[in-house]
Amino acid sequence: MSSTCDRLALFIADIHLSPHAPATAERFLAFLAGPARTAHSLTILGDLFDYWAGDDALADPRSDPFSTRIATALREFSARGVALFFMAGNRDFLVGDAFAAAAGLSLLPDPVVRDIGGVPTLLTHGDALCTDDADYQRFRKTVRDPAWRSVFLARPLADRKREIEALRARSETEKRIKAASIMDVNATAVVTALATHGARAMIHGHTHRQGRHEHRVDGMPCPRWVLGDWHADRGGALACQSADWRFID
Repeated sequence: MSSTCDRLALFIADIHLSPHAPATAERFLAFLAGPARTAHSLTILGDLFDYWAGDDALADPRSDPFSTRIATALREFSARGVALFFMAGNRDFLVGDAFAAAAGLSLLPDPVVRDIGGVPTLLTHGDALCTDDADYQRFRKTVRDPAWRSVFLARPLADRKREIEALRARSETEKRIKAASIMDVNATAVVTALATHGARAMIHGHTHRQGRHEHRVDGMPCPRWVLGDWHADRGGALACQSADWRFID
């Protein structure tokens, strides 16, 4: 992704697409067919899907027509000339090269620094910044390990889907008993990440708490933009063009 000083760059996250939420999917597809078409680039910072059990879900369109429909829509969108980027989130970290090829997008590591409007900006899904949630960070380290990934993806797709559904159910139960502050980003982790990567701004998702915050790194103000999650009745993007950064519906 090159500098976008005078070009419109859009950022979204936490769409949580699922065949069980058709209205959210329609909102996302309308976004691709409408506002996003005017952009130079669209970057998805994780959790495009509510869960992703592996790229082999696309092997037979008849077995997973929903995933195939989304991949096809993304490929048609990028074919119009909009640069499309994807960074894995905590729900779809198993997205790989096969999905990227089918969807016509480029995969990004987490984190990564990009020049956005002339500002070195740290892009991340955001879950790695929630360092107060020690249990989650241990789980994240386990499932992001290449060895775990290799063993898990070697299992039958149906088995993987059942296990992920069970993990999601357990996660929802745990979230109801955890303090909200534990599941938010840690301010020290944010400042450390900005300083480590030499960034002067940050964009992330994961927490579903859309807003703008400001941190100071080496005495300089550094904005942190948090992307909101998507539902049937809401879902937007951060639009960045030159010095104009703002949320849009």
